[in-house]
Amino acid sequence: MKHYIIVKFNQEGKQRENLVQEIEALFRESVDIKGVHGVSVHTSVIDLPNRYDLMICVEMERESLRLFDDSEIHLKWKAGYAQYLESKTIFDCD
Repeated sequence: MKHYIIVKFNQEGKQRENLVQEIEALFRESVDIKGVHGVSVHTSVIDLPNRYDLMICVEMERESLRLFDDSEIHLKWKAGYAQYLESKTIFDCD
């Protein structure tokens, strides 16, 4: 399964230096969770008001989603980076 997290940064997030690198480093730790096979992070190449800024794809077994949601990584993501997000979309597919 592919678990996509697609985010739009707020103005504070857009101005924060190294934000994407920090997020990428955090999510790369996900591969230590049982059933997580890989992580890729993609930044948008177009900066328009109707575009999102970042897409994170975590490839995992369906059963691992609960482990991921309960992980320290996910808790750090929510606690440490929510303040920089204007909006977020989650999408899961095969």
